[in-house]
Amino acid sequence: MSDPDDRSHDARLDALEERLAKARGAPAKPHTEEHYSQANLAWRMVIELVAGLMIGAGIGYGIDTLAGTMPIFLVLFLFLGLAAGVKTMLRSAKEVQLKREAEVARGKEGQDGRNGT
Repeated sequence: MSDPDDRSHDARLDALEERLAKARGAPAKPHTEEHYSQANLAWRMVIELVAGLMIGAGIGYGIDTLAGTMPIFLVLFLFLGLAAGVKTMLRSAKEVQLKREAEVARGKEGQDGRNGT
């Protein structure tokens, strides 16, 4: 004889399998579509600037050590690293701005379609 608890258990397992199948069928969101907060963007830009400065300083110090001309290349590459860091920050800011403008444009298109205009 079959126990009523076994039947309810089987029904729950079937329902769980259906939900899992539906969940597996949904495609995963790409990483690029994630929402980044303002703090994350700010940290990203700070890290890009500091990385440019550190790389420039490291290259300049290395060349000065090898050539025996201590402050010349260090200062030169420090400024080049600063310029590279700022350029990377501006590129990131422009990328974020373009994404937001595209989202706003998509939002307006959706509203225009609903309003019948």
